Amino acid sequence: MNFTTNTFFFKRVAVLTSLVIVSLVLWNTFIFFQKFKKEERIKIEILAAAQKELATNSDLNASVDLPLKVIESSNNIPMILVNAKGEILEIQNLDPVKSLDKNYVAKQLQIMKSQNKPIEVSYKGKNKQFVYYKDSELLDKLTYYPIALILILILFLSVIYLFYNSNKIAETNKLWTGMAKETAHQIGTPLSSLLGWIAILKMEKVDNKYVEEIEKDVSRLNTIANRFSKIGSTPELKKENIITITKTAFDYLASRSSKQISSTFWASEDVIYTNLNTELFGWVIENLLKNAIDAMSGKGSLQVKVENTQKKVKITVSDTGKGMPKKMYKQIFKPGFTTKKRGWGLGLSLSKRIVEDYHKGKIFVLKSEVGKGTTFEILLEKF
Repeated sequence: MNFTTNTFFFKRVAVLTSLVIVSLVLWNTFIFFQKFKKEERIKIEILAAAQKELATNSDLNASVDLPLKVIESSNNIPMILVNAKGEILEIQNLDPVKSLDKNYVAKQLQIMKSQNKPIEVSYKGKNKQFVYYKDSELLDKLTYYPIALILILILFLSVIYLFYNSNKIAETNKLWTGMAKETAHQIGTPLSSLLGWIAILKMEKVDNKYVEEIEKDVSRLNTIANRFSKIGSTPELKKENIITITKTAFDYLASRSSKQISSTFWASEDVIYTNLNTELFGWVIENLLKNAIDAMSGKGSLQVKVENTQKKVKITVSDTGKGMPKKMYKQIFKPGFTTKKRGWGLGLSLSKRIVEDYHKGKIFVLKSEVGKGTTFEILLEKF
């Protein structure tokens, strides 16, 4: 059995065990509740017998201590005594002030009728009276016990799930961090070699146009290596002009995209300062631009805007691609979620982490319509 199989088996066993425990506790609670309810009825029957004994005892010398003691001890069960016509004769163990209100008494009588069958009190079949009673306060509390138990069990299982899930996320993050740093390390070796080859090409007096393009791509690889090396550690933020950083990322991808894509960059000002990590924020813009270009399948309109608002710096990336339904607005930022045939679904997840965790900003889908396009928005604090 591998780790995944063990985890799945553990989950099934935990859920099954929990269901069995809850079922047993609920069943035992039900049995106890019924037993307690039966004992309360027996108690009321004894009380009714004691009242009958007092009412029918004509011997003045006979002892009535036992019936009186039974009546006095029954002080925790609310009851109402009515005659055959339904007239109320006696009220016991109800609020004495509220009992002055006929509506209150009538309502309590209806509750008693719904909870328990009345106990008949008569003498030789005549002068029939009926004792109605409510469940005691203790019995009422017992009805909520199973609910409280289930809630506690749900809370307990939720804590276990959150603990397991957080451990899994931490383990996954650790794995991705290790892979990113290893990738950065592996890229470093061919980069050093490429720099050497560029020096040789210059010595051989190769056309500078070709050498400059190679240098751009080598610089690009170096930037990628630096980005991967920063994953898992807190990046250093500096006061930077966000216009320059966004425009650089835009120009790099716009020049390498299809000629049938119309690319436009617009900024409200020439300089807008904010605290940024240049390499990581450039990565975010590139991820958004790549997604936009892929969504348009090589033909459409791409627009990037940087605007200085009263409180924030606002960056929007809009395309005329395939768009998405509203239910996917939040899903696309989850690790592993992708609509492409190829890809790991990490670009937008990393972008969200860079913007929100590292730069304390916000990134979200501003609007999208299937078949018409999507607009992403980034909000950052101004310097």
